[in-house]
Amino acid sequence: MIVRRFFLLIAIPAAFTAHPLMAESYSLAKANSARISDISFNLHDSGSQGPITLRHVQHVQPVQAKPRSFEIHDGTGATTHLKHLIAWAEAGHKGYDAIQLGAKKLPAKRPTQMTIGEIYAWINQTPNQPHAIGRYQFIPSTLQSLVIQAGISESHKFTTGVQDALADILLEDAGISSFMEGKISRHRFMTNLAKIWAGFPTATGRSHYHGYAGNRAVISWDRFDAIMKKIFPTKRG
Repeated sequence: MIVRRFFLLIAIPAAFTAHPLMAESYSLAKANSARISDISFNLHDSGSQGPITLRHVQHVQPVQAKPRSFEIHDGTGATTHLKHLIAWAEAGHKGYDAIQLGAKKLPAKRPTQMTIGEIYAWINQTPNQPHAIGRYQFIPSTLQSLVIQAGISESHKFTTGVQDALADILLEDAGISSFMEGKISRHRFMTNLAKIWAGFPTATGRSHYHGYAGNRAVISWDRFDAIMKKIFPTKRG
């Protein structure tokens, strides 16, 4: 479902520390929200809810899905914040080990303990079910394309570092470099992100893939915009 616009070559270390995306979106219905920092965005699904508020967190405690919160750590980079936001919208509390909830036949191992080849084998052995996997909920066609672009072998484990590196390629596809250079607006970049990650809304308020394989936006456009303004305060809307 992702149209590959170009191939990006990235350098990936030969050895990854034990540290992907898209339309088959992970449900957050019963997931704890991602805990990222000491600035908290209180998010509500309903547009009638109050404005986003900021609060300082002394002790991080698990919270239920409604209201759900997304937090940003001070002192980390904007791209890291954005990847946290993507993971919050897509993977829920399982993060790098998330598998789409519609998958009934699960692999024997956690995704981060599997090799790329083992993931491919699981996909081939379990047809007729969704296979979105990892922190960025990569679907099979996207995963295969990214692995080829990154030059990763099937013997590599699907570690956190590998998943983050593959997500960086997708961010480049979405135009993050052009956005950071001021060549495209924040709203254009947000729309591009929504065409990759089904959990994000377009300006219509709906996911670009609304209704496909159960997908829906998990955040309103206004709140998505408010968080993006916080992450990228100097970039135009």
